[in-house]
Amino acid sequence: MPTRDTAWPNGTPCWVDLGAPDLPAAQAFYAAVLGWTYTGGQPEFGGYLTCQVGGRDAAGMGPQQDPADPPRWTTYFAADDAEATCARITEAGGTVVVPPMDVGPMGRMAIALDPQGNPFGLWQGGLNTGVQVYNEPGALVWNEAAVSDPAAARDFYGAVFGFTFTEVPGAEGYTTFATADRPLGGLGRPADGAPRGWSACFAVASTDAAVTAVVSGGGAVTMPAMDTEFGRFAAVTDPWGAAFSVMQVPAG
Repeated sequence: MPTRDTAWPNGTPCWVDLGAPDLPAAQAFYAAVLGWTYTGGQPEFGGYLTCQVGGRDAAGMGPQQDPADPPRWTTYFAADDAEATCARITEAGGTVVVPPMDVGPMGRMAIALDPQGNPFGLWQGGLNTGVQVYNEPGALVWNEAAVSDPAAARDFYGAVFGFTFTEVPGAEGYTTFATADRPLGGLGRPADGAPRGWSACFAVASTDAAVTAVVSGGGAVTMPAMDTEFGRFAAVTDPWGAAFSVMQVPAG
């Protein structure tokens, strides 16, 4: 099981969380699809839950804060210095929506919009250093952005995080982004009918079984399961419309 217990390098997608309109129902849905168990939920943290895989932190989930804001999975990037990163966001044309704030002893967070209006978060680790498990069924395996103007997005995220970009051959301009030659995620145009913005891809033991669980739980399939060179993949939404994807990882 790939694990990590220390802070992630600056610019790494290190956490995702969901604001759920019906938190108990969301817990049941994602437990069935991704096998999650949960800890937390204390009132002083607004009922926020930590989603776990094998006893290790994989994601977060809490009550939806703004009913007018559609439910979504938010991607957080590791920030060595949240204030300095927010300054670069503003200089590059983005907007800081929630300035850096302490989340108790857990760490510091901020929420921002890129110049195309896509939300993302920053996480400066404290006791919570980000995901503790990855590339394992139920855990994050990839983060990517679907944007209207990929060139402008590359300029923005490159300026904020120092990313370099590499085009994937035959992928219609889709690029991976990296720091220190370490691929971290992807960026490209949205597929027809697909939502824009950042999305999370979770590893699963069986993509077909995960898709069945999504549909049984009231979710929907937006891109049917298909075999790719990276693994069997499908794009789905939960019953409240929050988009995510699943990727089958090799056994063992």
